[in-house]
Amino acid sequence: MEELRVRRKKAATESPNDHATGSEAKTSPAFPKVYVLLAAVSVLALYNIFPALVKSPLNQFLGAPARHLPGVRTNYIPTFTADEARQGAVVEAFKAGGIGYTVADSIDTMIIMGLEDEYQRARSWVADKLSFERDGNFNTFETTIRILGGLLSAYHLSGEDPVFLEKAQELGSRILPVFETESGLPLSLVNLALREGVSDTLPEAATLQLEFRYLAYLTDDDTFWEKAENVMAVLRASAMPSGLASIFVDPKTGRYRTSPIRLGSRGDSYYEYLLKQYLQTNQKEHVYREMYATAMTGIHTHLVKRGLSSQLLYIAELNPEWTQNGELGWRLSPKQDHLVCFLGGSLMLGATTSGALVHNVSVPPQTEELADQGKRDWLTGVELIDTCMATHDTQTGLAPEIAHFRILGDGVDDSIAPADWYIKGARPDAPPPFDARYILRPETVESIFIAFRLTGDPKYRDYGWAIFQAIEKHCRIPTGGYASVINVDQVPVEYDDKMETFLMVRAPYPSHMIVTDSVFLSDEYVFNTEAHPLPVFNPTMRTGFS
Repeated sequence: MEELRVRRKKAATESPNDHATGSEAKTSPAFPKVYVLLAAVSVLALYNIFPALVKSPLNQFLGAPARHLPGVRTNYIPTFTADEARQGAVVEAFKAGGIGYTVADSIDTMIIMGLEDEYQRARSWVADKLSFERDGNFNTFETTIRILGGLLSAYHLSGEDPVFLEKAQELGSRILPVFETESGLPLSLVNLALREGVSDTLPEAATLQLEFRYLAYLTDDDTFWEKAENVMAVLRASAMPSGLASIFVDPKTGRYRTSPIRLGSRGDSYYEYLLKQYLQTNQKEHVYREMYATAMTGIHTHLVKRGLSSQLLYIAELNPEWTQNGELGWRLSPKQDHLVCFLGGSLMLGATTSGALVHNVSVPPQTEELADQGKRDWLTGVELIDTCMATHDTQTGLAPEIAHFRILGDGVDDSIAPADWYIKGARPDAPPPFDARYILRPETVESIFIAFRLTGDPKYRDYGWAIFQAIEKHCRIPTGGYASVINVDQVPVEYDDKMETFLMVRAPYPSHMIVTDSVFLSDEYVFNTEAHPLPVFNPTMRTGFS
């Protein structure tokens, strides 16, 4: 983190032109030999200091393609052997985590991390105490990704213990009524006891598919598959040409409403599941590959931007605005939620699967193994992870909930805000804004895990370890559990008395797998958006959509 902090301070004192090569000098015809000699000496010096800088254009001139992709270092040998000391620290840190309402969301974590005693207690709780006969309204999205996804993952990882599948099938059946709408898009809430959908259409309607499709495969009940897949057919029929999706959809027509376009809250997992649905069924359903490719091109065309000073790559947002003439316009906002950090690893994974020219891509990938879109996505993914790590350059080493990036004419006081990114509303001696919070989000850790598994580069292991240590230092409560931090730029920290359940699954075992020799990033698994590993399978049914 100190290296990041120094780099950021340096960037703040540099202008965008500091890295330019300077004005070109006109060669005088009176001294051609001198300039030829100087050029030769310069090239030799550059080769000795920066060999890659010379080799790349030289290879292109000679017709020899560069074998290594941008963002792939060549001065290391990929290794996935366990880091025993760090592995033990991660396990010990999360053994003390509580169970209870978080049980279903953390069983697979217990299995993966070898917490046998905790697992047996959790299994007994599921078998004897877990009841869905609850006369209350539950969030469809959260119930699906956390509870249903957790039970399905536990079923697979436990060696197909039937207690988990029985509970998953019961829960899935109780959720199904949310799809009984005019458009087939699910409602946002479900009363599990009454088996009724409640409220408006779910913004995250396209983030239930991995769970319901796998449940259909296990139970041989096509209803689960058809209900979930119909959502994708409806959304595809109303898709914008750019492939981007606004965060709200009309529940009757299935058409996108005029609403923000972003990869942060309510928008992130739509893009995540386009790729993962393609991977889940062993890359058999090419409609998802096409939808994913179109969406990634839309993101690069409209949302990928760079900061002013250090040229950090970030993903902006588009917000609709009506002009005085009644015309619809879109305002670009240089704002990136922490949630967006899932995209770095997702792009790298997509580059080596949907964007690959060969089935088994090398570790790290070679240039000739990826199509042009794969190369583009790989580089963007690498740079986005670097940006997300840069937002950990805070007093705590934790990243804020939202980061804003400097743009020309933003009116921000240069004496207060750094030159690259800042926390909006953060002022000395003033209450911290909501943007300054760290609520135990794991998106950057997940991307780091994917990047490490695709490259073998130990720098990603070090990134993950630094974040883990920051969480341990500033979020862990001595009496048990972890708490959100109200201001990442204040030490000592002030706690928010809340621990999200996703901490128990999305932070510990990605951190654990970064420092072990885990196999959970192979072509045999796909993670749901709650980081529950689900096995890849060959579908036994095909609908008209696929």
